[in-house]
Amino acid sequence: MRTETQRFRWLGARLPSPHKRRLVVLTGARQTGKTTLARQLYGDLRYINLDAIEEREALRGLRTASWGRAVGPAVVDEAQKEPGVFDKVKLAYDERQIAFSVLLGSSRVLLLDRVRESLAGRAFVYDLWPLMASEVRCPADETPPSPLFDRLISAPAAFAETLAAEPPRLLGDEAARRIEALDHLAAWGGMPELLSLDDDERREWLRSYRQTWLERDLADLTRVSDLLPFRALQGLAMLRTGQLLNYADLARDAAVSTATARRYLEYLRLSYQVVLLQPYARNLTSATVKSPKLYWMDLGLLRHGTRNRGELTGPLFETLVVAEARKWIDTAGRDAALWFYRTRSGREVDLLIAAEGGTIGVEVKNRARVGARDCTGLRALAKALGDEWAGGLVVHRGEALEELAPGLWAVPAHRLF
Repeated sequence: MRTETQRFRWLGARLPSPHKRRLVVLTGARQTGKTTLARQLYGDLRYINLDAIEEREALRGLRTASWGRAVGPAVVDEAQKEPGVFDKVKLAYDERQIAFSVLLGSSRVLLLDRVRESLAGRAFVYDLWPLMASEVRCPADETPPSPLFDRLISAPAAFAETLAAEPPRLLGDEAARRIEALDHLAAWGGMPELLSLDDDERREWLRSYRQTWLERDLADLTRVSDLLPFRALQGLAMLRTGQLLNYADLARDAAVSTATARRYLEYLRLSYQVVLLQPYARNLTSATVKSPKLYWMDLGLLRHGTRNRGELTGPLFETLVVAEARKWIDTAGRDAALWFYRTRSGREVDLLIAAEGGTIGVEVKNRARVGARDCTGLRALAKALGDEWAGGLVVHRGEALEELAPGLWAVPAHRLF
């Protein structure tokens, strides 16, 4: 998929108007499109990039009381690079010299530390993740329909009715666009810049991104001078995507202490590289496992880091589905939590979505055809949850959306997202 870089971004619909009295903090991994989105939405505001040392020096020398007059409402990029900015924005906002400003940053922990110190109770914080499937297939001047996933989690009580209203198959250009978008995410991930590059350029971009992230963002976060142990653990964690996380095993293989392994995994989580999905045990048997599952959030970075350019495996497909679910819930601001379910005897459901009004179970199958035999774990979970249960999905790589059994539906991944 070679096309222009700019795409529609769902988060744009949630970001506040510059006519409101509001301080906006927009954060996310490097190169997810924060600057592009902010400048599209707030093009009339002054733009200041604190990556430039001369901009940092100019603002460092600016008296706090002069911020409103000298700078005014603004988009301040890489705001965490000049800590004094936060106090100056706070004073200008509190004294009503400004009513609106946007602070951007790719170093989540440093940025949010500054927000907690100076802007607590004033700032609205938003995360911008890499592109989702509906964004990959939609140019900036179009607005895609709400994904089926959102309609299901927004109204779990209408689970069966929502799916019954969907056509069994999509045909023509719409089906091709959806499949192509998901295939792009599976092969290259969701970094917007990659859309405009050919395959060789994409590989080089991913190599450079990983190096830049290690040398800049990670260094800002950890102050670690020796990155070799971290590189080793990062590579081993990539190979464990979609698996239960055993800190002791990971630490042993990386030749670091368990405490260091936990700390490095936290760095990966804070920098938007991984999510740790927790096991669901509420109101269920105590025989469920206690360890989280590890998922990498961007398959392009994961494939580059593991040198895996082959066919999509089961763990990779599961990672793709979990990442898309997490990105949508965060981006749309939905009141839903993600879990997985697994007993010590091995009974498992890949994903649970606990939303207001009911819980949806999801099994992920890396094949084109599924059947009622793939619903064993979902049936057991439905029985355990009782009235909390809304319905179950078997997400697959085929084309047919169909009911496999009462309340249990097979849904192609490209139809869900």
